[in-house]
Parts: sequence; C-alpha cells; structure tokens
Amino acid sequence: MQITGRNIIGFETFSEGTVAIQAINPATGETLAPLFYKATTDELNYAADKAAKAFQIYRKKSGFEKASFLEKIAEEIENLGDLLTERYVAESGLPQGRAAGERGRTTGQLRLFAQLLREGSWVNARIDAALPERQPAPRPDIRAMERPLGVVGVFGASNFPLAFSVAGGDTASALAAGCCVIFKAHPAHLGTSELVGKAIQKAAEATNMPDGVFSLLFDDGHEIGSALVKHPSIKAVGFTGSYKGGKALFDAAVTRPEPIPVYAEMGSVNPVFVLPKILAEKGSAIAQNFVASVTMGVGQFCTNPGMLFLQKNDNFMKELEKQAPTAQGGVMLTTGIRDAYVKGIEHAKNFTQIIGIGKAPEGFTAVEPIILRTDIEGLNNNAHLGEEIFGPTSLVVEANSREEILQAAKNLTGHLTATVHGTAEDLAEYADLIEILEQKVGRILINGFPTGVEVSHAMVHGGPFPATTDSRSTSVGTMAITRFTRPVCYQNFPDSLLLDELKSDNPLNIWRLIDGELKK
Repeated sequence: MQITGRNIIGFETFSEGTVAIQAINPATGETLAPLFYKATTDELNYAADKAAKAFQIYRKKSGFEKASFLEKIAEEIENLGDLLTERYVAESGLPQGRAAGERGRTTGQLRLFAQLLREGSWVNARIDAALPERQPAPRPDIRAMERPLGVVGVFGASNFPLAFSVAGGDTASALAAGCCVIFKAHPAHLGTSELVGKAIQKAAEATNMPDGVFSLLFDDGHEIGSALVKHPSIKAVGFTGSYKGGKALFDAAVTRPEPIPVYAEMGSVNPVFVLPKILAEKGSAIAQNFVASVTMGVGQFCTNPGMLFLQKNDNFMKELEKQAPTAQGGVMLTTGIRDAYVKGIEHAKNFTQIIGIGKAPEGFTAVEPIILRTDIEGLNNNAHLGEEIFGPTSLVVEANSREEILQAAKNLTGHLTATVHGTAEDLAEYADLIEILEQKVGRILINGFPTGVEVSHAMVHGGPFPATTDSRSTSVGTMAITRFTRPVCYQNFPDSLLLDELKSDNPLNIWRLIDGELKK
C-alpha cells in the first residue's frame, strides 16, 4: 500500500488544497515523504455531508454488522505488516517493540468492542410493561435504550500514533455506538494515519458499510479542527491532548447555536502517595520503580506519575539521589513537545531543588530526565508546580505530618489517576485519604504505578476537570461507547415498530431491565 498524502473522504481520496505539510523524524530531524495536502473547507464540508447521509444508513446497522466492520478494521491494520510499524517508528522516534505493542492494543480494542456488540446488552434496554388496570391512572407500555448521536469529530493524539489515533479508542467507540466519524489526523504522524485510514476505508467497503461512514483529514493548524467542531453535522467530539487544545475545542462546542458534548482528555499529574510504614519497609524498591515509571516512554504518557507525596524520609531521598542519575532519557515525539518540556523544567528549577538528572541519548529531540524536590510550603506558594510538565520528570513533595498529606490531597484538582503505596496497616490508617482521592480522580491504584492502562470492560481513563471536560466518561474500555449515544424512549409501540433489542420475545437474547428486574 502506497502513502499518497491525500485526504480520505468516504470511499474517495482528495488533495484539492494548495498548502503541503510533511512529517518529521524526531530522531534525525529529516522530513519524510510524501507531501500531505492540508484539507480545505470544501473538503471538510463534503466529508460532513457524506457522513450525515451515511449516518442514516449506519445507525440502522445491527450489532453483528458493526462488529464485523470493527473486526475487519483490525484485520486490515494487521495486514499492513511492517509498512505500518516502520512508518510509525520513523514518525514517532519510538522503538519497534512499542509500535508492535500499540498495534496489538489498537486491534485488541476494536475486537473488544466487537465482542460487546455481539453480546448486545450494552444498549441498556429497559421495559416497563403496560398496567392498564392501575389506579388512579393506567401505565402505558414504556421502553427505552441507547441510540447513536450522529456524526462524531475525532482528533488524533500526539503520544499514541495508533491507540489514541485513527482507529483508536474514540473512533472505535463511536463506530461501535453507530456513529460515523470524521477524523483529523495529528500532524506528527501523517503517514501512519493515512495507512490506518486506508485500512478503515477498505474494511468499510468489504463489510458493506455506507460511503461516508469514515473520513480522514490532514491539517497542521487550527482552521480545519475549529471548523470541524463548529460544523452543524457534528454531534460530539473526542479529543486527547493538551489542556489548551481541549479547552479551546470545548469552548467552541458550547458556544455553537446547537451546543454539543466534547469528551476531551487533557492530561494529568497523577499524584502518588507513599505512606510511612511501607516507606520504611520497601522504600528502596519504590524509589527504583518510581524512577522507571517516570521515564517510561520518555515520560510521554498522560498517566505519567508527575508528583509524589511522602512524609520526610532521608533514606528514600538518598535512594532517589542514587537512582535518578542512572535514568535514561530519549527522543521526544515532536520539537514542540521537546521545547515545552525544556521550558517547563527551566521554570520549575527556579522554585525547586534537583534530586538528580539522568542521561540523554543522541537524537534531534532527545531530552534528559530530571527528578525535582520541594516541600508542602513550596507547593502551596507556587501553584504552577502542580501543573503537568509532559515528559520524563516528576516532583517529590515532602510533608511533615499526616495532616499535611491529607490537606495536599484535598487541594488537588482533577486528575486521571492517583496511586497509594501502603501496608495493610497504612491503608487502614489512611482510609480518609482514599475517600478524598475518590473525588479527585478516575482511577485509584494501590501499590503500583499508573503508566499501564489496561483496555477492558471496567477500565476508567477519565477524571474530574481539568483532567477531562466530562468526569462521567472514559476514553478507554467499553464504557466509552455511551459517550456517543443517548437514551430514547418508545411509548405504546407495537412490536413490529420496535428495534430487536426491545421486542417482547427478546430475539437477541440480551439482558434487559424488565419491570425493574434484570433478566433475559
């Protein structure tokens, strides 16, 4: 399969624009062929018109038909073979192993949603049977289930060229819900995006999906992204990226004549709390694992542990001073990400102490990791220290007492995760810390680190603002599907007009809430 640099609109490709952009290899600084032509407003409008028409067909597809589509997408991504992973490595600077692992995560997530669709109970079907004899007034027959919203605009993330990109969680969950997707590719991985976009296009044709069920547009600025969010055919938006970018999209969406939901995952500091007794027992191991987690993937994960709280412990700090200089840095995804990291570190140094600086390899965007240190007073006096610096760094905050630890937790804004390390006795003594964190984050971990996000039915990858724009949602796992649906109620419908999920004889054999009781 050849990379052409053309926008994908349904089953067609276009390059009507006159402005070209290119991907850059962050390890070497070289530009990568071919030229990609930025989408025009006319191309966006054409994609939106196609998607709106396709939605009237796609919304009626059965769960089995949509499942086959998702499974075919996974198959076509795998069929790309080395071409995909080689382009991924060239555009990201990430290793082959990461490319293969992320491809597996992407195809696995598509198949997980297909499994959900085949089982079918996710639609939350509810049936309240008519009670014609009820006094003082009879009850009508009332049935309800989740239905797709419409056309969804999705934005690619910089740090996951596959798993949070063209066929990633937002696209997979929107297609699973029955929505059409218009995807804006991230300019850092243009060729990777086109290859996956063609795989989706090929899968759509092979499974008899409507022309326009998926489109892929290129742009390296804000014009097309802004127009996408404001287009009247768009009914929801999925985004993973910076706070600035996500908030701008959210503000644009809520000021439309018809406001729409924006599910923006905007980053997080992901605080780690290490409690006294486990610190005394396992402080050395925790220090080693903490540094490894901070520097994993050059710190370019939204779940990177960017802050660690503990009561003062000289032995732990000495272990960190030993471990930090041995940490390996690496190539960052883009020059913009590198520059923001360097700027953030230089600013933070003015208000903190350096525990240790690691090593940077050769590479165009390579950086060194750094672990910084302050105390509760320093954090309270410099609120910006609580903001994310995207990259291989973390801030260790020393407290004098249990009360300071609890107050620090209360002062947190919203985050994706929080981690607590403690013995059984620690956890019992700090039960109120867990209660505080439950109100601050989407996922709480005990005795681990947050940089691995399992793709599963129970996973929550979300959290209160400013981690996301909607704390009721997740962008990973099958619960993500209901971001792109809404409940619809059907009153006094004859069986012949009802969807299969709501018919009285339950032809799909799914779980339903019938008169308040869950049954098949």
